[in-house]
Amino acid sequence: MIEFMQGPYVPLAFGALAAFCVTVYVLADGLDLGVGIIFLAAPRDDQRDLMMASIEPVWDANETWLVMGGTLLIAAFPAGYYVLLPAFYLPIMFMLFALIFRGIAFEFRLQATRFRFLWDIAFSAGSILATLCQGLILGGLIGGVPMQDGMFSGGAFSFFSFLGLLCGVGLVGGYALIGAGWLIWRTNGATQVFAREIAHAALLLTAAMMALVSLWSALTVPEVAARWFALPNLLLLAPVPLATLAVFVAIWRGVWDGAEPRTFLLSLAVFALGLIGLVVSLWPYVVPRHITVWDGAADPQTLAFIAVGLVVILPIVLAYQAHAYWVFRGKTVHHGGYGGETLQPAGSARP
Repeated sequence: MIEFMQGPYVPLAFGALAAFCVTVYVLADGLDLGVGIIFLAAPRDDQRDLMMASIEPVWDANETWLVMGGTLLIAAFPAGYYVLLPAFYLPIMFMLFALIFRGIAFEFRLQATRFRFLWDIAFSAGSILATLCQGLILGGLIGGVPMQDGMFSGGAFSFFSFLGLLCGVGLVGGYALIGAGWLIWRTNGATQVFAREIAHAALLLTAAMMALVSLWSALTVPEVAARWFALPNLLLLAPVPLATLAVFVAIWRGVWDGAEPRTFLLSLAVFALGLIGLVVSLWPYVVPRHITVWDGAADPQTLAFIAVGLVVILPIVLAYQAHAYWVFRGKTVHHGGYGGETLQPAGSARP
């Protein structure tokens, strides 16, 4: 097995697995971050109860993919890890703090009565802060990380850039779109109407920010401009922005008239297309413009050890999360329960 791990395609496979974990995290956690982003915009408290109940059975497992992606980066690409961690230490720490804080708010809100509005604010603020931090990291990756003598050579705030702010606002709009699509699919009545109304605003914000990020990247990052606008790449990559535009049009037309799952599924397609564009812009680097997947990969013995662990763990995580979504499928509705009214996803098992 060690000899096999010395092949030139092995680092590519581990890079693809790391990208897969990040992609699943963005798509899965995007729905509960999105619900948190639009949480305070809901006009009534019972609607916020329903919104939170719709994500309660599935949101805990989403951060598993963030942990798995980070662990895979440490183990499989240590050269990338020891450069990227100090480069993005502050936004990573603030993101983790926000994710933890919104988790606390999630649990405390269920029990609070007099000061519930404070936990509403905490839940929404944590979602927005975590999303903005992710955008700053994304903008820093696109713009490039300063290195000297194989080490990060920037300062504590080198990650901060206008491009990062654009990416952060774009992610806020994109996650809000996913969250609205989820609510359209999983709720009824006034909550669903609210989600349909806010989906259009989120769509406009997402489209505008994607266009601005693309334009600013092309103007300020020569490597990105060369990837996208030099021939023959311009012709070969044209289907990506054209497909993105078509998906935006389909979402706009289907928010009110389409099948209920359509907005959610198409919003996931927007993120998938955006991630394809990101891979094209950064390929084949772990640390953009400095360390490739081949240069940054761990030794064959370490990769073999990781491969054995992934063969065991990855199917379990996928099966667990798929089972959770299956058990709690259907609409989230109000039920009369013991001690008063409770909320539960329809289609789930009740004792």
